[in-house]
Amino acid sequence: MGADLEIRNTYPTDRNFLSSSSDFYDEELPNPNRSRRTAKAYDFSARYHWTMETSTVFVVLSWYVSNIGVVLLNKYLLSIYGFKYPVFLTLCHMIACTVLSYAVSLSGMVPRQGVKSKQQFLKISALALVFCGSVVCGNISLRYLPVSFNQAIGSTTPFFTAIFSAVMLGQVESVNTYIALLPVVVGIILASGSEPLFNMYGFIVCVSATAGRAFKSVLQGILLYADTEKLNSINLLLFMAPISVIALIPATIILENGAASKAASLASENFGFVLLLLLNSVMAYFVNLTNFLVTKHTSPLTLQVLGNAKGVVATIVSILIFRNPVSTAGMIGYTITVFGVILYSESKKRSVKQQKKMEIMEKDNDLVEARLLTTPRS
Repeated sequence: MGADLEIRNTYPTDRNFLSSSSDFYDEELPNPNRSRRTAKAYDFSARYHWTMETSTVFVVLSWYVSNIGVVLLNKYLLSIYGFKYPVFLTLCHMIACTVLSYAVSLSGMVPRQGVKSKQQFLKISALALVFCGSVVCGNISLRYLPVSFNQAIGSTTPFFTAIFSAVMLGQVESVNTYIALLPVVVGIILASGSEPLFNMYGFIVCVSATAGRAFKSVLQGILLYADTEKLNSINLLLFMAPISVIALIPATIILENGAASKAASLASENFGFVLLLLLNSVMAYFVNLTNFLVTKHTSPLTLQVLGNAKGVVATIVSILIFRNPVSTAGMIGYTITVFGVILYSESKKRSVKQQKKMEIMEKDNDLVEARLLTTPRS
C-alpha cells in the first residue's frame, strides 16, 4: 500500500489526470479513483518492462552458457575423457534434439509449423544432411584442434557465406563489403601459421564444418524461399533432427563400430560419464532453442554481435580450462579475424540500408510517373 501511495504522489494534478466534469471544483481536484487506477497502470507497466528486460538478460546468458558449454564439453569428452567417437556423440546430440523438439512443440512454447508437401519435406531432408555433416565435422575437429583455434576458424563463416551467396544466388556485394573480408582471411592465415597445436586433418575438417554452416544457411534461403515454406529455427530443427538420426545410425555403425559398446563400458564404470553425455546432449538442443529466443527477444543483428563476442569468450575460457599453449601471433591473427567479421557485418548492414533506400526511391518514382500519366492534360 505504501508503494502505491508513493507512486501516486509523484503524478501532477493537471487536466490530464483530473475529472472531465464541467464543474470547476471537479476540474481542479483530482479524482481519487482515477488517480489510483493510473498509478496501478504505471506500476504494472514498470513491472512489465522490468520483467521483459530481466528475461532478455536471462535468455542471453543462457545462450552464452549453452553455446560455450557444449563446445567445452565436446572437447572434454573427445580429447580429455578419451571418448573418441565424434559421430556417435553427434548422434546423441540429434537424439536429444529430436526428443526435446517434440516436447517443446507439444508444450506450445513455440507455435507449430507443419510440412505442407512432399517437395518441402525433401528440401528439409537435404538441409538436414548438410546440417548433420557440418556438425559431425565440427566435432571431429575438436579431437585434433584446441577450442581456441577451432573458434578462430569458425569465425570465418561470413567469408564462406559471401562466396556461396555470390556463386549460388548471384548476389554480388559492394566492393567495400568484399574488402572488409580481407582481414578475416589474413587473420586466420596468421593464426594457422603460428598455432602450436596445428593439425592439418583437424584444420581441414574444421574448415569444412565452417563452410558447411555457411552453405546450409544459403541453401535454406534457396530451398525454403516461399513464404508458405519458411520455418522458424525451432520447427526446422523439429524435422531435421530425426532425419539426422536416421542418417547418423548407419554412419556410426560403419565409421565407429565400437562406439556404443565403449559408451556402455564407460557408463558401467563411471555414472559421471552418463551425466556428462546427457548434459552435453541437452546443451546441444539448448543452443538451438536459445538462438531462437535471443532473436525473438532482441534481433538477428544482436545475435550476430553476440556470436562475434561468443567466440572470444569461448577462446579465453577454453585456454583457462585446458591450458593449451597459444602464441602471440596466433592471438593477433584471431583478433584481426574478429575485427574483419565486425567490419563485414557493418558494411553488409550499410549495404542493405542503401538497397532499401534505392527500392523506396524507385517506388516513389513509379508513383510519380503513374500520376503524371493519369493526370488529364489541360
